[in-house]
Amino acid sequence: MMKKIVIKLINTLYFITSACLLLSACKSFNKERNRAVEQKDENVVVYLTSSDKTYTFSKMKIKLMALDSISSETITLDPENRYQTMHGFGAAITGSTCYNLLRMSPEDRSKFLISTFSVSDGMAYSYIRISIGCSDFSLSEYTCCDQEGIENFALTNEETQYLIPVLKEILSINPDVKILGSPWTCPRWMKVNNLIDLQPYNSWTSGQLNPAYYQDYARYFVKWIQAFAAEGITITSITPQNEPLNRGNSVSLYMSWQEQSDFVNTALAPMLKSEKLKTSVYLFDHNYNYDNIEDQNDYPAKIYERGVDDDIVIGSAYHDYGGNLSELIDIHNKYPAKELIFTETSIGTWNNGKDFSLRLTEDMQQVALGTVNNMCRAVIVWNLMLDNERGPNRPDGCRTCFGAVDIASDYKTLSFNSHYYIIGHLSSVVKQGAVRIGLTGHADQSITASAFENPDGTFALVLLNKDLNDKTITVNDGKNSFRHTIPAKSVASYLW
Repeated sequence: MMKKIVIKLINTLYFITSACLLLSACKSFNKERNRAVEQKDENVVVYLTSSDKTYTFSKMKIKLMALDSISSETITLDPENRYQTMHGFGAAITGSTCYNLLRMSPEDRSKFLISTFSVSDGMAYSYIRISIGCSDFSLSEYTCCDQEGIENFALTNEETQYLIPVLKEILSINPDVKILGSPWTCPRWMKVNNLIDLQPYNSWTSGQLNPAYYQDYARYFVKWIQAFAAEGITITSITPQNEPLNRGNSVSLYMSWQEQSDFVNTALAPMLKSEKLKTSVYLFDHNYNYDNIEDQNDYPAKIYERGVDDDIVIGSAYHDYGGNLSELIDIHNKYPAKELIFTETSIGTWNNGKDFSLRLTEDMQQVALGTVNNMCRAVIVWNLMLDNERGPNRPDGCRTCFGAVDIASDYKTLSFNSHYYIIGHLSSVVKQGAVRIGLTGHADQSITASAFENPDGTFALVLLNKDLNDKTITVNDGKNSFRHTIPAKSVASYLW
């Protein structure tokens, strides 16, 4: 009798154990099935702009799927292959831009700035450039110390009534926007005709900085940074001189690499450090070809060779009005520890700036993806907004430039040009602190792309199809994939 009871208990335990194992297996199967279903429900956010304007930063979603087979059309991300960390993308907020923005109604201006700078509801522009004193797109010629004596430094109404209110409105929308400041000239009382005669040079155009005023001019930068800080505006970085090799701009100052080295090393960097300011310095801020001045070739590299304070001088900045962007890689290879940023380019009558079909693909190729794929950590275009008369601007300044956005005489109707979209296609998916990563595959020469891993672990891909035909691609991140057809001559940005 006892033997039968034991056997019955054993059978019961076996049945219960088997049932539990089966239930566990079912739960595991259902969990994996649910995970697969959830994965299939995940979406890739896509922004699309086509050169024919069928799509203009149009937002859509496509399914993120399980890994697909690799083919010649597959772009494979390589997160192990890591390049530069990204700082941001944006445009210049010039005096002209501020004037036009402030002529808009508060409601229209807010709508535009939100669509441009908001992380949740816009393109998430994240880096802007402003002038220290005037530029050729200011409302007048001025510096912040036009009366001789550095004790006379003060912000002008161009800052207090135009620039600062606009900056505060932008920062209220996106507090993480970085700001770069660049002077077009020092105060005229600091200028001399040359470094031999050292005669006063009372002109807005050309001239050189008198070495006797190096300390005063360094103090000028410090006072300017502190004045903006007092308004709650942090200046992330500065350059010592906009286009230092360009004597001909309506507001300008010639500064050779030897002069910039002396000024930065003996005055500017030490004073920034002594004042415990966290503003970084980027050297040069001019063209790839060094304006064809032979002894100025490799301008920032020559300054690095002499030696700089690495805590303050973190890199160099470039424009694209002359030369080839391959110069970026040349400088990077010489000094790989130093950063590169791209700080100015413009569209205008000289490059068919209103031909959207032409400019979208060329600017995406050369400015946006070209600079990023050549190690730039930030990309900034020139005027965010000009009016339909390409202004307001200063006499003898650029009278042929268009804005990234142009506004009609009603100060309401907006025309969005190529530069607005090429920056938006980067800033919308590539977050501050993202790292550019490697990608392989897709031998089609009509496709140009950059890939990134964001700080939150999401991936971003910005892609240009410059072919006259639609292109279907497959993207593989090592765990998931998606497929998408990009229209002819179009730009697509992906975030997942």
